[in-house]
Amino acid sequence: MGRFLTMSFLTELPSQRVLVVGAGVTGEGLLKYLNHIGVSDITILDEKAKSAAGAQVISSLNETNFDLAIVSPGWKLSHPAIEALKTAGVSILGEIDFAWKIKEEIAPAQKWIALTGTNGKTTTVQMVESILHAADIHGIACGNVGTTVIEALMNEKPFDLLALELSSFQIEWSTTAQFESVAILNIADDHIDWHGSFENYAATKLSLLHRTQVGILNLNDPEVALRASAWNGKKVFFGLDTPAENEIGLVENLLIDRAFSADAQSAEIIAELVDINPSVPHNVMNAMAAAGLALSTGISHADIKKGLAQFKPDHHRLELVLEANEISWVDDSKATNPHAALAALGSYLSVVWIAGGLAKGARMDSLIKRAASRVQSAILIGEDRELIAEAIAEFAPDITVHLVDKTGTAQELMDDVVAKAKEVAQPGDTVLLAPACASMDQFTSYAQRGDFFAASVKRAHS
Repeated sequence: MGRFLTMSFLTELPSQRVLVVGAGVTGEGLLKYLNHIGVSDITILDEKAKSAAGAQVISSLNETNFDLAIVSPGWKLSHPAIEALKTAGVSILGEIDFAWKIKEEIAPAQKWIALTGTNGKTTTVQMVESILHAADIHGIACGNVGTTVIEALMNEKPFDLLALELSSFQIEWSTTAQFESVAILNIADDHIDWHGSFENYAATKLSLLHRTQVGILNLNDPEVALRASAWNGKKVFFGLDTPAENEIGLVENLLIDRAFSADAQSAEIIAELVDINPSVPHNVMNAMAAAGLALSTGISHADIKKGLAQFKPDHHRLELVLEANEISWVDDSKATNPHAALAALGSYLSVVWIAGGLAKGARMDSLIKRAASRVQSAILIGEDRELIAEAIAEFAPDITVHLVDKTGTAQELMDDVVAKAKEVAQPGDTVLLAPACASMDQFTSYAQRGDFFAASVKRAHS
C-alpha cells in the first residue's frame, strides 16, 4: 500500500467519510478498492440494501455528512438522494471519473481508449483486448464488461492501456476522463425510459467525443455520421464500402486502412473476412472499429490481423446451437433492443423469429419494416410482445404470429417456444432467438434466456 500514501487525492481518502451509491457490480468494485487503500468510514446507499463486509449499508439517505460520494451508473442525476448530496455540497464523482483521478496519480502514463454504441460494444471491446494480447501489450478490456475500471487499477503491475466499454449511464456520469481515441459504433432507440428521450440518449453517447481528439465513427449509421459532423477532432470513418482517405473499409474480402497508413494516398490491409468470426456485416463493422482504436495507439496491422483471427465471440451472440433437418437454431439472446435484433435478422434469409420481453421504451415499427422480408413467422413472448405483434400487423401482416404464454417455469416456457418453432420451421430456415427486448420479465438475464433456449433445442432433438 506504500505507493498510494505519497499521493494527494489518495493521501486524503483513507481519512474521509465516503458514500458509495449503488451496491451492484460497480459498487462492489468500489468497496473492494476503498478497503484496499484503507478507507475505514464507508457507507453504501442501495435501495435494495444488503449487508457488505467493510461498510455500513443503508436503504435511504437520512444524512449528508459525507466528504465524497462515488456513484454507480444507473442512478439518475436527478435522483432525490443525488440532489440532496449536491445541495449539501458533497463532492460527487461517477466511478469512471473517480478511477481517472486514481489513475492520474498511480499510473499517469497509462493510456485509455473507449467505445460506446447501442449495440456491439462488448464484442468490439473484447476484439480490442484480443488485439492487445496479440501485440504483447499489457492491457485489458474493462468498464461495462467483466472487470470494472476501478478494479483494473488494482492490478499489481499497472496496465499500460485500458480499453473501456462505456454505457450511456457511465458516460452521463463522466466529465473528466480523457481518451487517446473514442469509437462510436451506432445509435438507435434504447434506454429511452431512463434518458427521457432519444435526443437525450443520443446526445449522451456523442458527448464522449468531447474527451478525445480522435473519433472512430460508423459511416453507415446516419445518426452517428450526422451528429458527429459538428465535432472538430480527427474523424476516422469505417464502413462496408471501398474506403476513401481517412476511412477504414472493405475491398472485396479485405479490410483496408486508409486512415492510419504512413502515406495518406496509400492503403494497408488490416485483415481478411475469413479472420472475423462470424463474418456477418455488423460483426465486420465491429472488427473495423476495434482495428481503428488499436491503430490509434500505434499497434501494427499484422498484430491486428492476428488478434482478430484469434478472437472468439461470447455466448449468446449469433451462437449456432444446432443444425438438424436443414434447420439452423441460433442464439442471439444478447439482442436486447430493436437495433441489435435487426442486425441479427439481417444475417439470415429465412427466419423463424423468437422475440419479446421488456422493450425499455423502444418502438418496434422500424425493425419490422426493415426486417419483414427475412421473417417467415414470429413466436412472441413476454410483457411487451404486443408492441411487436401490433407492428407486424400494421407493417408486415403476411408474417404469421404465434403467442406463447408462460404457464410454468422459465425453462418450461422455452420448451414450449422451441416446440412451436420446431412445428413451424421448414428446411432452409433459421430459428433465431433475437428478442429485441430485455429479459428480466421472465428470465434472470439474457444469458439465462439463451442458456434455456439452447437446452430446450438440444432436448427437443435428442
